[in-house]
Amino acid sequence: MWLIDSSIGRKLIMSITGVLLVLFLLFHSIMNFVSILSPYAYDVICAFLGANWYAIIGTMGLAAGFIIHILYALILSYQNLRARGNNRYAVKVRQKGVSWASLNMLVLGIIILGFMGLHLFQFWSKMQLIELMHNMGAATDAQLTALAAKGSHWVQYYFGQPIYSVLYIVWLSALWFHLTHGVWSMLHTLGINNQTWLPRLKTFSYILATIIILLFMAVPICGLLKAGPLFSPESMYNPFLNI
Repeated sequence: MWLIDSSIGRKLIMSITGVLLVLFLLFHSIMNFVSILSPYAYDVICAFLGANWYAIIGTMGLAAGFIIHILYALILSYQNLRARGNNRYAVKVRQKGVSWASLNMLVLGIIILGFMGLHLFQFWSKMQLIELMHNMGAATDAQLTALAAKGSHWVQYYFGQPIYSVLYIVWLSALWFHLTHGVWSMLHTLGINNQTWLPRLKTFSYILATIIILLFMAVPICGLLKAGPLFSPESMYNPFLNI
């Protein structure tokens, strides 16, 4: 099958999964930004996207797309290394017009993947997973179950700690570089690649990546500054709560 066997087919799959992941990031960034404006509204969204059947299907589809994207990225990177042979060890001057991000997509992807593990542990495992386990009759901690749909609590708890806010800002910076090249590359692969649109695609990639990352970064920045309704003293989490 050419989608699997050919380089073009693999790049097409990478692009399609990339589009889905970028759309998710855009939605997730807007949702996170809501948390610093109205913790209550954010909790309503979290409850709507809990362990409901549509949310579970969406999570499974997203996980599948993410795994496929990673696998094909590794396959394409390996093929590129093989094609270059011994030349890959040669010191080369970066060509004009070739971005730093395009030459380091695999490294950026590995950094992003590592932080994804942290993010899933801090939020998904304490929210949708706990709620899903509870609905299936599995034994869950009563306190964690009560907080499963209260996303504002976990945002306050983690981003109220400077170390996590700084780590997420570093992670999001890597994600910005990954997106600036990734968005342009996937649209190029999907056929928007004439000389008129190429410069526009690059500009669009930078604008979209910057919007997504700024929306995400607003949360850890507010956590560092203790600014906004989410991090106001009267709404902050109880530091003595056993979680």
